[in-house]
Amino acid sequence: MTYSSSIANRRSGYARRGQNAVSFLEASRPLGPVSNTIILIVLACLIGLLYLTQVTKTNSYGYTINSLQQQQIELKDQKANLEVTSARLQSLERVSSSDVAKGMVSVAPAGSISQ
Repeated sequence: MTYSSSIANRRSGYARRGQNAVSFLEASRPLGPVSNTIILIVLACLIGLLYLTQVTKTNSYGYTINSLQQQQIELKDQKANLEVTSARLQSLERVSSSDVAKGMVSVAPAGSISQ
């Protein structure tokens, strides 16, 4: 038997005596360009959906914050108006109940000037 025939026998798929007839080879199946493109498109769509959900949540929180800020401005205006009204009402009571106001005398007109 020559060297070339012994190498050929080793590489052949036939089982020799005392060898297993089943050989376990890893079958690697790389993805083709079409499969890679489809997978990339699907991943891009998923990332787009995640982005849109986050933007939608942010916008809804923005609307809530905006309405609360408007309510805060209205309540501040109402508080300022109530403070002014309270100060005006309290000033009339203070003036009428003060010692200076009690010491004043009402004066009737003495006469009129005619020309």
